[in-house]
Amino acid sequence: MADILLDPTDKVERGQKAFAPRLDTLAGKTIGLLDISKAKGSFFLDRVEEILRDQYGVKDVLRRMKPTVTRPAPEPLKAELIEKCDALIEALSD
Repeated sequence: MADILLDPTDKVERGQKAFAPRLDTLAGKTIGLLDISKAKGSFFLDRVEEILRDQYGVKDVLRRMKPTVTRPAPEPLKAELIEKCDALIEALSD
């Protein structure tokens, strides 16, 4: 029986992704902080919020948490963040 060789490289063509435009400044903006429900994410976001307020002059910080780390954020949560926030930071810490 002959050996079978498999090519492990990815042959899928991927299109260019468009990034969201950068904000000129964070001053006066509302920034969303999304905790994905992993351990110690809230501690990380506490510090991020402190820095945003003290050093960047954000107008408001909207803190939200996903119900579980194993699933995407529910549509109503995503809709709220899109509607109310100028930018979003997602916590991925353990």
